[in-house]
Amino acid sequence: MKIKKAFQRIFKWELWNFYVLYAPIFPVWIWYIIRSRAVWYFTPSNPTITFGGFHGEGKKEMYDQLPTHLVPKTIFIMHDLPFDEVKKKILEAGFTYPFIVKPDVGMKGILFRKIDNEDQFHKYHEKVPVEYIVQELIELPYEVSVFYYRYPNEQKGVVSGFIHKELLQVKGDGVSTLKELITQHSRAKFRMEEMEHRHGHRFDRVIPQDEIFYLSYAGNHNRGAHFTNLYKEIDENLLKVFDELSHFNGKFFYGRYDIKTTSIENLKQGKNFYILEYNGCGAEPNHIYDCGMSLWKAYGVILQHWKALYKISRYNNNNGTPYWSFNKGRKFLRDAEKHFRLLEKYD
Repeated sequence: MKIKKAFQRIFKWELWNFYVLYAPIFPVWIWYIIRSRAVWYFTPSNPTITFGGFHGEGKKEMYDQLPTHLVPKTIFIMHDLPFDEVKKKILEAGFTYPFIVKPDVGMKGILFRKIDNEDQFHKYHEKVPVEYIVQELIELPYEVSVFYYRYPNEQKGVVSGFIHKELLQVKGDGVSTLKELITQHSRAKFRMEEMEHRHGHRFDRVIPQDEIFYLSYAGNHNRGAHFTNLYKEIDENLLKVFDELSHFNGKFFYGRYDIKTTSIENLKQGKNFYILEYNGCGAEPNHIYDCGMSLWKAYGVILQHWKALYKISRYNNNNGTPYWSFNKGRKFLRDAEKHFRLLEKYD
């Protein structure tokens, strides 16, 4: 079984390690560094987000620059605040269970949790080592991602990617245990170490017929979410919605919006949706995954986005937004990596 899984990983590029996947096209990234004469050439891409949103930025600065009515109710909690005071803050903000918690500076769904009761919340607060977010649980039926970029000297941008996301989940049959359902799942079976860490205490539980058991509430590729490409739904109405968002603060030029909405049509009409996150220039064009795309076509999509990122950053730099210095960027990345290693330790 292990040998079979290993062969499946080799021939399914979407399961490759990030560095293995990107290694063949890395020389193009180096070329943009040389042309810009700046290692951190991407930092002017989104001038009002730390490091352009490439890595290690906080969510608070992102939420503060979006229309308030499109952001779920959110408060920020210091990890060392006494729990009685935390409960008071939650009550004053009007939160009820369940809700979502996640680090303010996070990535890949690390320490992202759905909290169903006070006991779970207390355990999370005692464990989490950094400032975190308490956020309203948005239970709208469609979770989507929209990749958008706009050249600063143009009024209209490009919706380059549009996908529907299905959280990593299994469906009960009334007979199989959770562990058996996971081992039969096309994606979860490759994540057994993670699944055992998160759900090992429930492995022997038989999941009732047709019950959905969510293995992760983080809707990203790193946590096993399944993507369906909605490129045929990209039209002028959808573009208009994201052009307006890009112009709201005038400084979001390149990135991906993670959204929940009642329907695709409502999103196109600019109503009944919430922005869960905006990911800046470090966002992957995740519409390359789970759509039968060949590796070479996926590389073409990535390179298209890197070219846009370079052009946006170069334009902004020429118009007054400086590149980060090498030492400033190196220190920021070193601190960010230290932060993420700490999060992984407690995840």
